[in-house]
Amino acid sequence: MSLSTVTVTRYVTPLREGGSLPGIVEADDLGTYVCKFRGAGQGLRVLVAEVIVGALAERIGLQTPRQVVLDLGADIARYEADEEVQDLLRASIGLNLGIDFLPGAFGYDGDLAPHADVAARVLWLDAFCANVDRSWRNPNLLLWHDDLWVIDHGAALYFHHAWSGGVTDPDRFARQSWDASDHVLGSCRGGLPAADAEITASLTEADLADVVARVPDAWLEPVPGAETPADLRAAYVALLSARLATRQWLPMAGAA
Repeated sequence: MSLSTVTVTRYVTPLREGGSLPGIVEADDLGTYVCKFRGAGQGLRVLVAEVIVGALAERIGLQTPRQVVLDLGADIARYEADEEVQDLLRASIGLNLGIDFLPGAFGYDGDLAPHADVAARVLWLDAFCANVDRSWRNPNLLLWHDDLWVIDHGAALYFHHAWSGGVTDPDRFARQSWDASDHVLGSCRGGLPAADAEITASLTEADLADVVARVPDAWLEPVPGAETPADLRAAYVALLSARLATRQWLPMAGAA
């Protein structure tokens, strides 16, 4: 199922916590979104990772904000006084990623521990997708209505940033280990075997194909050997399927 597309009607304010300068915007569906801009320095593949990992989070029972495609017109930049923001808006005309804004949510700080099964699922997701950005320095977890929500998945699937020479070998990604020692929920590794058994009993290659299908064609940049959006989608599915078939990446309880 593809993401819905809505049109940005107003740029509200920047979020300066991260280097990519996401911003709060309003859209013609009356929604308020955190916009991840296509013109940010990290490039389009960050948006691809956001979509794939966000969809996987939903599939394995985690809470993550709804995503949309935000169509940004040139007129939005015209009324922005901040030159840095104006440059970013001009570089991002077209299709960007919108993350549903969760009013009143606050960052996870460890005081309200999530249920053990939720924590284990977050660990599983990050290990599977090779996410390197969920530490105490930057938890990328929100508490909203007493539930734990996972956000900001752009640092996952980092292998695709090295695709200048072609797509990563699926077997290489399948064997690649993942270090949980710096993870904000690393102490919950004891729940991983049960979470792994439950997730892998229901997650199929067809699910992975459906997840990857959410990525808009406009964000799938051609690489040698995978020049079309269909080729790129097939590559992502092959990589994720190969990893799902192995367990070298799953950190064991008691591992450093």
